[in-house]
Amino acid sequence: MAVRRTRAATALICFAMAACAVRPPPDTAAVPPGAFGMLDNDVAAANQASYAFAIPARIRNDAVDAARAAAAVDFLAGELSSNPRWVMLSPLTKMKMLEARTDVRRTLGIRPDAPSQYVTNGLLQFAWLLEVGNGPDAMLVLRAPIFTLPPEQTWQILNAMPYIQSANIATLDAANQMLPGGDVTAHR
Repeated sequence: MAVRRTRAATALICFAMAACAVRPPPDTAAVPPGAFGMLDNDVAAANQASYAFAIPARIRNDAVDAARAAAAVDFLAGELSSNPRWVMLSPLTKMKMLEARTDVRRTLGIRPDAPSQYVTNGLLQFAWLLEVGNGPDAMLVLRAPIFTLPPEQTWQILNAMPYIQSANIATLDAANQMLPGGDVTAHR
């Protein structure tokens, strides 16, 4: 009888410890269909971000595309780890995307603890306002508390986005693995 209780107690402790080891999914933003140019936001975001972060000169003097690419990284960092659709994506790629989110936020002066929804919304709203020619309201978006730099400085960074290696690698890996028949075993 005592052996059964000991085994039951041991099993219960093991289950409790295992439950503690399970991490909740990372903070994930929700975006409307077409937010990144196509109805499939995940693939469009990966393609947009991988294009921009591979060679930042492609988006030099284009704060609209830079803001969209930064929003795509923030969105994908959560989406790839929380959406069952991407369960077969490499865990290393998912981890790299979370690292890329941190590095892109640091580069743009975005608070590391800012909810992804606010970051993604803010960057997409900034891009949309700038695209339709409403620069003054776009700059007001950059005054939100999630941004730690003066709006003009954030805008300058977006206009001359530096090379961010983690964003380049993570977005390229994600875009390649999302394609049908993509390489889901590639590791860097």
